[in-house]
Amino acid sequence: MNENNAALTGNWNYPTRVRFGAGRIAELPEACKESGIARPLLVTDPQLAAFPMVQDALAANERAGLPTSVFSALKPNPVGGDVDGGVRAYRAGGHDGIIAFGGGSALDVGKAIAFMIAQSRPIWDFEDSGDYWTRANPEGIAPVVAVPTTSGTGSEVGRAAAIVNEATRTKKIIFHPRMMPAVVIADPALTTGLPPHITAATGMDALAHCLEAYCARGCHPLADGIAVEGLRLIREWLPTAVRDGGNLTARAHMMAAAAMGATAFQKGLGAIHALSHPVGALYDTHHGLTNAVFTPYVLVFNRPAIEERMTRLAAYLGLAKPGFAAVLDWIVELRRQIGIPHTARELGVEAQRVGELAEMAAQDPTAAGNPVPLSVQALAQLYRNALDGRV
Repeated sequence: MNENNAALTGNWNYPTRVRFGAGRIAELPEACKESGIARPLLVTDPQLAAFPMVQDALAANERAGLPTSVFSALKPNPVGGDVDGGVRAYRAGGHDGIIAFGGGSALDVGKAIAFMIAQSRPIWDFEDSGDYWTRANPEGIAPVVAVPTTSGTGSEVGRAAAIVNEATRTKKIIFHPRMMPAVVIADPALTTGLPPHITAATGMDALAHCLEAYCARGCHPLADGIAVEGLRLIREWLPTAVRDGGNLTARAHMMAAAAMGATAFQKGLGAIHALSHPVGALYDTHHGLTNAVFTPYVLVFNRPAIEERMTRLAAYLGLAKPGFAAVLDWIVELRRQIGIPHTARELGVEAQRVGELAEMAAQDPTAAGNPVPLSVQALAQLYRNALDGRV
């Protein structure tokens, strides 16, 4: 490991315990024991379940005297039934903790299973709205060790899970402070095999998190600082990670940026996510890719409220002629460079469903954080702009 890579390792406690660095997946048994887990249920997606990295993790746990079963019956946009199935598997196997291993879907389902083990009410009673989280029984929530294998959602350092309600076809954010994983193993070596299009989509998810957190309503200087540094890392390293997936330095910086995005968006999100969640629920699109498509349209919509912030951001990023236009041009060019579609039509979104989508977006909890107030009419126009490519 060269000197540059050697610096990309460490033990962090922000906002939870993070073992960061290449090769640190070897510490999974120790992390489980540290969290009080003796019989973990490893939650991952069906594709990743057969990969050597998962099989190696299972073998390491077995050697350490930690018998581990796998639950992988979950969808790319996970639904409530996936969580129910995981709860049944957890109870049937006599497990005492969760290893959430994978991208955002596996991380979210793993955290939701750990949370729902202790609950008697339906999962939808704990949507991130008002003080709904206080309805939960905090006793018996299972500990989670999170192992991200993409650099996008940052769910490994989050206290919520995005789950689709099958009955209403709406994506809900389920929240509780105790959903935060006890330990994170952030090993960038696990991401080196990601194909370019997934690297691009997940990287743009991290960008959307940092950008929306920075622009969200309210005063939170700590979140703002984390967000702008995350954006700097993304600007410098995402193109390299897409172009050269084996570049461990780029992978490490993107893994850090993803965690930074999820840490920063405790401040709030906004219209990018409000538009994206209904599309993901109805069309089963990749969340990061969907965010990436909507980003420039929302940026332009929000311009009256964020012009000064964009000037500061552009200066920090080292963009020529710092100002709103510089940030917009950078994002549009980055999307083009890494192969992100320009229009929502390319995601399969249909013009005749704009009204339905706009109504759903207006009800999404992330809409409240947008720096410019959102109406159903404004959201419908944003969908139309994105369908037609009018930035």
